[in-house]
Amino acid sequence: MNIEQFESVSLTLGIGGLVLYMVYVMYKLAQESGAGRFGTLMIFLTLGLGIIGFAAKSVIQLVIEV
Repeated sequence: MNIEQFESVSLTLGIGGLVLYMVYVMYKLAQESGAGRFGTLMIFLTLGLGIIGFAAKSVIQLVIEV
């Protein structure tokens, strides 16, 4: 495994770990704030759109081959 492959794998795992941690934080935020179903939905929807946007950017870069 050369340095480029290691960096690519490390970046993918690191970003994936941070995304999972962010989902956990969103869950704890909804739980501790006493948000109902609608509030929890809004927390996951609004903060989750950022995650989806980040993933979409990566997919678009792969399609365009930048």
